[in-house]
Amino acid sequence: MRGDDEQSGHLFSYVSPEQRVPTDHPLRAIRRMTDAALRELRPALDRLYSKAGRPSVPPEQLLRALLLQVLYSIRSERMLIEQLEYNLLFRWFVGLAMDAELWVPTTFTKNRARLLEGEIAARFFDAVTGQADAAGLLSDEHFTVDGSLLQAWASHKSFRPKDTPPADGDGSNPTVDFRGETRRNETHASTTDPDARLARKGGEASRLAYHAHVLLDNRHGLVRNVCATHATGTAEVDAAVLMVKATVRRGGTVGADKGYDQRPFVDAVRAVGVTPHVAAKDACGAIDGRTTRHVGYAISQRKRKLVEQVFGWMKTVGGLRQVRHRGGRLVDWQVTFAAAAYNLVRLRTLTAGPA
Repeated sequence: MRGDDEQSGHLFSYVSPEQRVPTDHPLRAIRRMTDAALRELRPALDRLYSKAGRPSVPPEQLLRALLLQVLYSIRSERMLIEQLEYNLLFRWFVGLAMDAELWVPTTFTKNRARLLEGEIAARFFDAVTGQADAAGLLSDEHFTVDGSLLQAWASHKSFRPKDTPPADGDGSNPTVDFRGETRRNETHASTTDPDARLARKGGEASRLAYHAHVLLDNRHGLVRNVCATHATGTAEVDAAVLMVKATVRRGGTVGADKGYDQRPFVDAVRAVGVTPHVAAKDACGAIDGRTTRHVGYAISQRKRKLVEQVFGWMKTVGGLRQVRHRGGRLVDWQVTFAAAAYNLVRLRTLTAGPA
């Protein structure tokens, strides 16, 4: 018998959000790991807030909401608040009651800015990495390093000569003709985001960008170290050397593509007792048969391709194809938080029981 299309609203519901979320939903495992990481962050979060005054957005709920924004590719914080208004799954994950009042988007943004001061993204990343270490999923021997350009939130029109008046035009989209003009980072800067740099990689066109850097653990493809820097010609090598020194123990190996087969990187890595398993150039490279003849070198070359999955996920799912924020500190915060989200997704897969 055909049912009636009855659309009368109900005043009360006796089913809680906890009951509505399936027991095998992927977010349940991520929520457990997130809550464990937030418990470690509690002392650091307490130091960011005054003991007096009106209560703010709870930082734990704020971080869970930002995590949803990464996991579900939500373009803006305004759209995130809209989703929280009616999405029961999102409300459950953040920890909001069914009838809890939502935050104003501008208030949400201001509270998010407070987390930047306490380097909460880096602390959250470390807490998630600590859970992977406790589960025996990390090694301290074999790693891969790589970098990728992230498009800045600034257009070519904003890349103007330094110490010059603004371009003529009406509104926020002035008429700018830069054809035939030689533009370099030394003489030009973006009026929208001064920290962005004009850069290109491979055969791509130049664009205003930042450089994201990742050090990957080869054992299970988890991110061990991450940062974002200015997009300069030496950024990849400089950041890679710093991450290797901070993370890889003496006697370990680090794989990389041909872009790292250069004397400054190879010598700096060898100086700290780490073997550079870098893809060798056909000519004028710093890697020779003394390194490439070993079986471990071939394994590192096969494993190093896992790092591309990280950048692919960050750009397609994590919203980093074009960064949402301006300024080096905010971009570094966004990249680090996206890396923590990626590790949570990997950990959920690695720790899941047999089907």
